[in-house]
Amino acid sequence: MERRGGQAAGWFFADDGRVLLLTYEHESVLNFYDDYASQLSVFGGVPDELVAMVADRPESYEFLNSENDEGGTLPHASGVFWFDGARWHVAQGLVEYCAAHDIALFADGAFSHDVGYDYALGDYRFGEEFTPEALIAEQVANGYYEEPGEEEAALGALRAVFAAYDRALGSVAG
Repeated sequence: MERRGGQAAGWFFADDGRVLLLTYEHESVLNFYDDYASQLSVFGGVPDELVAMVADRPESYEFLNSENDEGGTLPHASGVFWFDGARWHVAQGLVEYCAAHDIALFADGAFSHDVGYDYALGDYRFGEEFTPEALIAEQVANGYYEEPGEEEAALGALRAVFAAYDRALGSVAG
C-alpha cells in the first residue's frame, strides 16, 4: 500500500501463518535503490521461503526492483520485517547493515525517525495492539464515523475480516 508521500508497506502472507513485511520510505537513510548487494544484505536472516515470495517478481507501483548481474531481482525495501507465527523480527541483515553504516535503527525505545518506519508503518499500528477494537478506537479518535451506526458497522466488518483470517490459519494448521 503506497501512502502517496513516497512511503509504502507491503504485506506478504505465507500459507503457514508467517508474514513478510517490507517498507519503503523514499527519504530514508536506507534508500539504496541501485545497490542490489545492499538490498540482498538487508534480507539476511529472513527464511528463504519468505524471501522467495518477493524475489524475481515483476516490480509494482509501490516497490521497484533492484537487479543483480544475472537478472535476479528483489523489491527495493528500506525495511524488512518478518513474523514467525508468534512474534515479529527485524531482519538480522537490516540490523547488521545499519550497524555497519552507523545508522541508528532505534532511538528512545522506538524506530529512529531517520529510517522512516514511522511514516511507512504508522497506519498499521506496528508494535501496538492490533485488534478490531483498537483499530476502530483509533479511527474514532481521528474523527471517523460521524453518522449513527457507522462505528458499529465498521467494527462488525473488521471483526469478520479478523475471524476469516483466524479460520484460514486454523485450516492450515489443522
